Amino acid sequence: MLLPMVADLYYDNRDWLAFGMASLVSAACGSALSWGYWRSRGKWGKSGLTLRQAFALTPLSWAAVSAVSALPFLFSEHPQLRGHLANAFFEAISGITTTGATVMTGLDTAPPGLLLWRGLLQWMGGIGIIATAIAILPALGVGGMQLFRTESSDRSQKAMPRVRQIASTIGYAYIGLTVVAGLAYWLAGMNPFDAMVHALTSIATGGYSTSDQSFGRWQDNGIQWLATLFMLSGTLPFVLYVRFLAGDRRAFFDRQVKSLLGLLAVSVGGIGTWLLASGQYGFEQAYRYAAFSVVSVVTTTGYAVTDYGQWGAAIVGVFFLLTFVGGCTGSTSGGIKIFRFEVMAVMLRVHFLRLLYPNGVFPRSYDGKPLSDEVIGSVVAFLTVFLVCYAVITVVLLGLGLDFLTSASGAATALSNVGPGLGETIGPAGTFASLPSAAKWVLSFAMLLGRLELFTVLIIFLPRFWRG
Repeated sequence: MLLPMVADLYYDNRDWLAFGMASLVSAACGSALSWGYWRSRGKWGKSGLTLRQAFALTPLSWAAVSAVSALPFLFSEHPQLRGHLANAFFEAISGITTTGATVMTGLDTAPPGLLLWRGLLQWMGGIGIIATAIAILPALGVGGMQLFRTESSDRSQKAMPRVRQIASTIGYAYIGLTVVAGLAYWLAGMNPFDAMVHALTSIATGGYSTSDQSFGRWQDNGIQWLATLFMLSGTLPFVLYVRFLAGDRRAFFDRQVKSLLGLLAVSVGGIGTWLLASGQYGFEQAYRYAAFSVVSVVTTTGYAVTDYGQWGAAIVGVFFLLTFVGGCTGSTSGGIKIFRFEVMAVMLRVHFLRLLYPNGVFPRSYDGKPLSDEVIGSVVAFLTVFLVCYAVITVVLLGLGLDFLTSASGAATALSNVGPGLGETIGPAGTFASLPSAAKWVLSFAMLLGRLELFTVLIIFLPRFWRG
């Protein structure tokens, strides 16, 4: 919080007081927690976290960080945030979960401290979810993530040096990509501040911008093509960057990566051709807009160059389906994730083959690894619960007075951590500001639910979880 405070002091903006007060509250809370731990650490010993503690710690820590992160918004002079708890928390949790849905307008003239804070929240949330996806979710067996158990998730003492080595290399890759993105944006024509904020939110696949037009403000010098590339770099598994830096030059020939690129190629080609044939844009612009918009939605970044809701009902339907897909596991993107669709495809293939050849033996494997019943059951359970949660959230939003398109797309974009929904209200050209406060709290919960892979949050609501 001190970084945006310094930015506001430099530009002589009164919001430096908001960040100063919020940082004091944050320091007090952190100090109290640290003091409480050191005072009682003898009672805990060195046994590490139990399974129940790990499940409780993950969602509660993300919620607590979001609550503290909302304080600068709550104390700021911005008319849509000051004193408005629902708006402030919505903006903060949207940032920390890298969703990118916003209640703010007038971004082009907003104080630099708030714009930098939004970017920092998404950047920290991006590296946070990479760590969670690599170290915590596979160990907890959430949604088929146990498929990605490696030496990096071994909790034994012997694996600690490797854990630290992998964590530091991922950190270097994350920082390095951010620096490269910032320099590229700056050299392409953005001012240094805009380049820095967009670098933070591009690699985090977050989507917060410094302009109400998002990337529609920058039409020249290939900036939109650069953004497409950096969004894509953030949605690749960061463990692959570790392998590449360790000398494996074929690291990115991963099954997830190939499937993701194939989906993007087909979607961009189809939508770009549609736009070109409809006469709405010329050749380069049609495919540039198609590539940017498809990558933005699939990687769950949420940037926009134009309102793709105006491209026709069929295209809107395609984008609605792409909202659920997401990128690769171990990346900063949200959504259901590519690997779960691949596991389901393997299951369906085997099922159809068994219908044709009842006595045949058909092994189930993914990327050369056998698929156990445990992994398949976890994936099926995840997809089932995802659809149930989506249906419930949609119905709740309808009950709060929202129209069907806003409710359905709002639930989808929050659970998948994409950002903009569909329609005039929350579409790429709109914001979530006009929604009732109750709807913002529901969507805030949905963002956390989707970011932490559903079960990690839902399990703490089971009475059995707290017994014993």
